[in-house]
Parts: sequence; structure tokens; C-alpha cells
Amino acid sequence: LQKMAELLGLRDKLKERALGAPALAAFCLADNRLNLDVYLDGCRRFLQLFEGRRGEVLQVEFLRLSSNDRLLGTTLDILPHLKHLKSLVIKGGHARDEFGSCQHGSLTSLPADMGNLRCLTHLDLTFNSLSTLPSCILHLSSLRVLLVSHNRLVALPEDFGSLSNLTFFSAMKNQLKDLPRSIGDLAVLQDLDLSENALEFIPEEVGNLHNCTELDLSGNCLSSVPDSLANLKCLRRLHLHSNLLVTVPASLASLPNLSRLDLQNNCLRAVPPEIQTSPFVRLRGNPLGETEPSPQADESSGGRLRRLFLASGEDSFTVTSEGCKVILACGIHFYFPPGAASDPLQIYFRTLAPDPQCVKLQHHDVLLSRVLELQPHGVKFQQEVQISMPYTSPQTLHQREVVVRTFSGQSWSDLRTRVEQKRKSKKHVAHCSVLHFSWFLVVSRLVQNECKVPVEGTLLFSSVDPNIKVTFPPGVTEQTRTVKMQVLPVSAEELEEITADAGCRASPLLCLSQDSLMDFLRPVRIQLPLPPGVTGINLDQSRLHLLHGDLQGQTWDDITSQVVLEFTHLYAVFEVTHFSWYWLWYTTKTYIGGIAKKVYERLRMYQVNFIALQRKKDPEQVLLQCVPKHKVDPVLKKLQDRYRGPEPSDMVEMFEGEQFFAAFEGGISIVMDRPDCVDGRLSFTFYSHLKNMKEIYVTSSVDRKDQAVKGQVSFYRGAVPESIPEEASRRRRGPDSLWLVTLPIKLPRLKPRWGENPGALNGFSFPPLNLGNAETGYLTQANLLSIARRMGADWQTIGLNLGLTYQQIERIGYNHRGDLDKQILDMLFSWAQQNSEDPDCVSKLITAMKESGRQDIADEVETIIELGRQKYRESIRRVGLEQDSSTEDSAIAM
Repeated sequence: LQKMAELLGLRDKLKERALGAPALAAFCLADNRLNLDVYLDGCRRFLQLFEGRRGEVLQVEFLRLSSNDRLLGTTLDILPHLKHLKSLVIKGGHARDEFGSCQHGSLTSLPADMGNLRCLTHLDLTFNSLSTLPSCILHLSSLRVLLVSHNRLVALPEDFGSLSNLTFFSAMKNQLKDLPRSIGDLAVLQDLDLSENALEFIPEEVGNLHNCTELDLSGNCLSSVPDSLANLKCLRRLHLHSNLLVTVPASLASLPNLSRLDLQNNCLRAVPPEIQTSPFVRLRGNPLGETEPSPQADESSGGRLRRLFLASGEDSFTVTSEGCKVILACGIHFYFPPGAASDPLQIYFRTLAPDPQCVKLQHHDVLLSRVLELQPHGVKFQQEVQISMPYTSPQTLHQREVVVRTFSGQSWSDLRTRVEQKRKSKKHVAHCSVLHFSWFLVVSRLVQNECKVPVEGTLLFSSVDPNIKVTFPPGVTEQTRTVKMQVLPVSAEELEEITADAGCRASPLLCLSQDSLMDFLRPVRIQLPLPPGVTGINLDQSRLHLLHGDLQGQTWDDITSQVVLEFTHLYAVFEVTHFSWYWLWYTTKTYIGGIAKKVYERLRMYQVNFIALQRKKDPEQVLLQCVPKHKVDPVLKKLQDRYRGPEPSDMVEMFEGEQFFAAFEGGISIVMDRPDCVDGRLSFTFYSHLKNMKEIYVTSSVDRKDQAVKGQVSFYRGAVPESIPEEASRRRRGPDSLWLVTLPIKLPRLKPRWGENPGALNGFSFPPLNLGNAETGYLTQANLLSIARRMGADWQTIGLNLGLTYQQIERIGYNHRGDLDKQILDMLFSWAQQNSEDPDCVSKLITAMKESGRQDIADEVETIIELGRQKYRESIRRVGLEQDSSTEDSAIAM
């Protein structure tokens, strides 16, 4: 957003030069709305407009500003004059710190006379630096929606209940420890979000919120909740997960409209039977049935820690000074010892697909996991936090080691790592300890030996091949420096296959590096074993070549004549004053440097096949995957029951981290607005030990009512990784060298199916639906139809996870018995109609799909929403730049 704002600022400076400030201002004001939060200098623009077109500015009803703006203070003084203002948004988070986290805005208070804005119904002050709620807010008599999330509030004013018209209040992610009793006076409040604070007590008066339909108290420090919650007869969703609850009132089970009660990740050892047997209750992560708290004991202190089990839809948890053990749905574990956090701290997490632009792999590195991001970045813990990450077992562990790699904000570094294989599950896990949170991933690298070289000298051996050693004599350096060694063995079989020369032999490749730019003061002595089958007795020195390679393996120079080689029965010894890569070859070839370069390049490549399969029940759903050659048969065997398609492609070779694309051709196409779509082609990145797979829906521009469509999917190479040798890169230039393989795709003749007419819906009639909100994009009626087509027999499980009761599911099934299509439509569209006003309904739909095991549908919904976000960003980018630009509400019709 910040980069977009910078580009807009540059564009507007050019306009201002051409048109002048008054003319430029005319572009920014339209339909009584001012959306200035996307500009770095939005407040300056507002002041210009107020000076040049005051009369029109005073009529503004909707205003958005960024609180990261340096002119915010001057702008605030003008706001009380906007008597017609209905919606005011002053949000932070538009700038980021060095670790990539959103910066809070500078807003700490509001002018006292802003309480005179009698028309103001919506006020959004999220992501700011408020420590107390400005007193003027309590005088906003028409205020219905108030958002103060992501601030630093420690308390709410005692007379907070005077906001008698408030229907929505969110104070998520603050530091609230208690609530005023007057909160019970908010008679028309419908949605109350106090999650991720430090609340230890809830007043009984909360039970007076008789119109409340959703109450979120998750992520606090509550050990109990008042019995008066049973008075909230309109309550539909109650979120109490991630607290310290040891008991809950049995009367909660009698709430007539309650469809979801989330009690996960508490300290409940027993719950009333009425609650435990209710279908809408979530209890995972509680030590039910145990006589003592079940969290794993802290071995160092003898105490016991609470244990949190997080479901797939959750993305945060709270750590207190008592410590805890956290288990994510993806299998990642965290251990926070007591005292690691001095105050309650909210931890956010997510796993990301590796981006080759950010994830930099060294030569011969293999990526074994997705990227784990932990926030807040840069916060220092008082004690080390242990992280355990599952990873895909590498093809061979011999001569390699697994490490956790972390990003400091500028570069990646490897952590001291302990690995194990679980006895029961057989899963491989990497353990590390950190004091800071950032990004983490698991890689397999060549075994690395290192040592400190003092003035007195030392000796360094290779643990892969003890015959390789480096001797540092006394006086080799003036200051202690660190030296690292890696060894890549090359078998005679590999060498013969690549060179087609049975007489070619080579020693292990030795890679040496140091942390100093200075050469050594005295020669360093290196010992390498002679190539296999060669001894000091049968050695022909004219066939022996010592090669020196640069740190990228791009060039290999024969330095045999530049050094003094000494030979024993088994070894070759030579001396150098600086480090690089060294390789000992035995061959009759003359130009050995070119051969070594070719061999080194091939050692880094993987042989792969491409597959393109279609679902048997729905041929429009296509699965694309790039599979290492040795995994093709097991993968096809696993998919054969649900998919059909052509034989795998011919074998091709690819580098770890190499980009490639899939393009549909011959009348078959995909949605071009997908985030992973570049110039009409799907983008992939090849990682040998991760799933290089995507499952998408395809369409056709050809009329399929009368005939099938026979098309194809072709795979092309993408950007060449920076670490690929120059020769390999040169061979891949040009359109012919970019093509990899082509596989056929056939779409059968289209049969009439329900739902093709959105107005009919197979006998159902609903008003037009738009689920979501303007900023994130909408799910339209057509989107819901696409989702409904894919549910199948899972509709009942999905309905329950959406919050429908068993009775509702049974009634839908009975009303449309024998007609699965109508059952699905009735369930989905009834839920959508009831939740169309809920701003979080789309995220709840995604969560329900994931909880029901339908990750494929969840991915489709997220893709649609991402498209909506893109369209929204494009629309707000046009605000103030085009006289006929559409308003925020109409810019994202999908």
C-alpha cells in the first residue's frame, strides 16, 4: 500500500505541475466522499481542499485519513466543522517497520469539540496509539459503530454506557484488564469484540446486553465468566477460546439461539453434561477428565504448563509469564518456558508458500518445509523459546544435515538444530531455540564443519570424509577467524553417466570459506584423497588435475601447474593462502574445466515428470503437478481412484527453486485474475521435496453444448534462478528452449445442470446476495453456485461447521429427500441469507470449509476474495484521479 501511495504521489505531483493545486483538488472530491488514506500526504490534500473548496468539503459525509500522516494534528482541528460527517476513518498501519510489521498511527487523542458531530454514526480509529478513549466520543449521540482495535487502551471510561445507540463495538488487541459496569447499559449493542486483551474479570452487567448476537472474549486471561451470560437470549455465537477457564455455567447450554460456543484451549477439566453433549460446542485443547492440569511439565522447574491446541482456522494465541506449550494444526510445536514473556503477549502465526525472491537457497540446499512467520517481529523473550517444525524427510540423509534457517530482516542464517523421528508417527521434526521471532524454514544442506583459527594455528577435519583435512600453521593469522568446510562426494557411477567416460575419476569436491576478506599470512596445507582407483603406485601425474572453482561454480580453472603437489600412497597435498573450492580429477581429457562445469551443473539438477489429471466426477477440475521421477508411480497410484488423464510427460531436468508456468491452450482457459496467474499462465516454483501441485477449475470459450473440447496444457520454464550456472542459463534463452512439455486436456460435451440461471436456483428464490464487505471483496450469487456444485455429500458437515443446528440439517434433508442438489442449495443459501449482514461471514465460510476437510473449496473462496481485494485497491487508487471514478461501494462489484 505504501509503494502504491508513493507511485500515486509521483503521478499527482506531475498533475499538480500541469493543472495547479486547485484543479488537482477537483479530482479528489466526489460524491461527498474523501478517501485520502491511500496517499502518503493525504492530510496535505485535505488541507488544500479545505482552503480552496471549503463549501464542498463542509458537506463531506464520508472521510478516510491515515494516522501515519505528519499533518494529522492540523487536520484534526478542522474535523469538528464537518457537521454532515457520517463516517470517519482515521487508521494507522499504512507504514511498516524494518521487520515488516504494520506501524501504529500517531493518533493519541481527538479534539474535544468533535463531540458535536451529531450525524456521525461510524468511527474507526484502529491501529493507533490511544491509551485512553477520547472523552469526546462519549458525546457522539448518533454513534452506532465504534472500532478501536489494535491500540493501547488499558481501560474504558466509567460512563462508556452513555453511547446508547451503539450496535457494534470492537476493542480487539488492546491491553484492557477490566470493563466498566456501565457496559450493560448498551441496550441495542449487537456485536461486542473484546478479544486479545488482558481481561481477568467480566462484570455481571454484561448479561443486560439483551440484543447482543455475537460476543468475543477469546484470547484473554479469564478464569470464569458470569452466570448472567445466560440472559443473552439473542446470542448466536460466544467465543471464549484461549483463556484460563476452569469452569463455565451450565446455563449457557439453554440459550435458545446459540449456534456456536467455542471453549477450546482453556483449562477445563470438567464441563456440565448439558454443554459437553451440545453439537455447537468446541472443547478441543482442554484437559478434560484429568485430575490435574494436563500441560506438559517444565523439566527445569518441576512445574506444569498449560497446553494449547489450535484449530486450522486460528492464527494467534496468548502467552503469559506462566509459559505454555502450543500445538498448531499443521504439527508445529512451541514451548514457552515460565518467564519467557514478562507480560501477556499475543503471538500471531501463519505458514506461507516459499517465494523464490525471498527464500535464498545455497548450492545443493534442499527446501523441506513451508515458511513459518511468527509475529511480533523483533520482540525479545526473556528466555529461549523452543520451536519444533515437521519437515519432509530428504531422499538421503548421508553426507547431509537438516537445519532450521531464519531471516533477520536482511539475511538468512542457520540455527543450531536438533532433529528426531517420532516413533509412532514416523514424522521428522527439527527443533531449535530462539529469542526473537521472524521467519523460519527447514532445509537440508551439505554437512558443514567449522572451527575457530587462532594465532597458534589448528587442524580441521571433514566429518563426511576424515581423509580430508586442512592444517593451519602457527602465525597463519593475526586475529581469530572462523573457517567453514563442506564436502560433496561424487561417485564413479555418477561421473561415468554424466561424462560417458569410464576412465574419468574425481575426488570429493571441497568447499572452503572464511569470515575474513584477508588472505592467510602463511600457507594453509590441504590434504585430499586421490580419486577412486588411483594410488601413489599407479599414479600417472600427467592425468591428474587440481581444479579451482569460484564460489558460484561458474568457472573451473586448472591450477595444477601453479601449486606444488605432493603425493603419498593415498593422498594429494598442496598449499594455498586463500580459500575457494577445490576438486581433484584424474582423466585423459585435456580441457577438464569445461567437463567439471558440466558435471557440477548436472549434480544440482533433478529429473522430473509433469502430470495433468482431471477429476472423474468433475472434468473441469484439473490437477497439475511436477513430480520427481522416483515419486511418479506412488503419486499416480494415490490419485487413480479420483482422477484420470494422460500418461506422465517425458522426463525433464530442473533446478531446486526454479520457476515454471502452465498455460492452457486449444480453447481451454482459466480465470486470468488469479493472484498466481502471470500473463495468462499459472506460476509454479519447483522444490524437489515439496508438493509442486495446483488444482484449478478450467473453462472453455468454445460452445460445449454440441461437442467436447480437446485442448492441452503446456509447461514452460520461467525466470532462471540467480545461482544457475551461466552455461545452463545461456542454453535456456529463446522461445523454443523455454517450452518443456505438453499434455492433452479434454472437456466433455456440456450437459444441462442446475444453477446455470442465477435467478432460478432450481426452484429457490432469494434476493441478490453479496457476502463480505467493500474492502475485501464480495462473494456473489454466482460464486456461491460454484461453491455449491463442489460440496457433494459433505454438505451436512459443512452446514454444522457453519453454525447450523442438527435440527436444521435434518429438516433440510427431509424437505428435499432424494434431491442432493436442492439440499445443498437450501443449506448454503439459507445460511448466506441469514449472515449477509455479518462482515466476517466470508472468513467463517472459509474456516468451515477447512474444518470440514474441503481445503479445495476454501482455496477457491480465498482466490475470489483476493481478486476482490485487488479490484478494491484499483478502485481506491482511482479515487481523486478521475472525475468519473466510481465510489467505494460500487467499485468492486464482482
